[in-house]
Amino acid sequence: MAGAAAAGSTKYRVVQALQLRLLNPPIRWLLAQRLQPPGYALLETRGRVSGEPRRTPVGDGRIGDVLWIVAEHGQRSGYVRNIRTDPHVRVKVPAGFLRGRWRDGVATILPDDDPRRRQRAIARARPGSALNAFVVRTMSTELLTVRIDLQ
Repeated sequence: MAGAAAAGSTKYRVVQALQLRLLNPPIRWLLAQRLQPPGYALLETRGRVSGEPRRTPVGDGRIGDVLWIVAEHGQRSGYVRNIRTDPHVRVKVPAGFLRGRWRDGVATILPDDDPRRRQRAIARARPGSALNAFVVRTMSTELLTVRIDLQ
């Protein structure tokens, strides 16, 4: 069991470094240019210590007025820890070709939800999300479902 925990910790550190230095910067840049990459949403939480806005690219798992996110690092994800402190969030969701719009929402962490089943449901409703679901599963150390009710 200790070996599995160490392997999970190593994978977490490697994936975190890849995301911070390689994968998320181009998406953040596009979003900063006010371009909305297809299949992505931008989640804004309040920092649990600083109170400052924190923005994280997430998969666009929007079905109606609910945005479903499967956090690949579960309770260790910074945005999940921020949501535990303050569930009021903003989400920039796609609204037209390469455009997005901000919506307020209230997030709920769902530890009893089956994240793999949730990803399948999202993929059925939003076929373009299948690639994101594959990447999340591949890079994950602990899957956790987050539901955001958009207002």
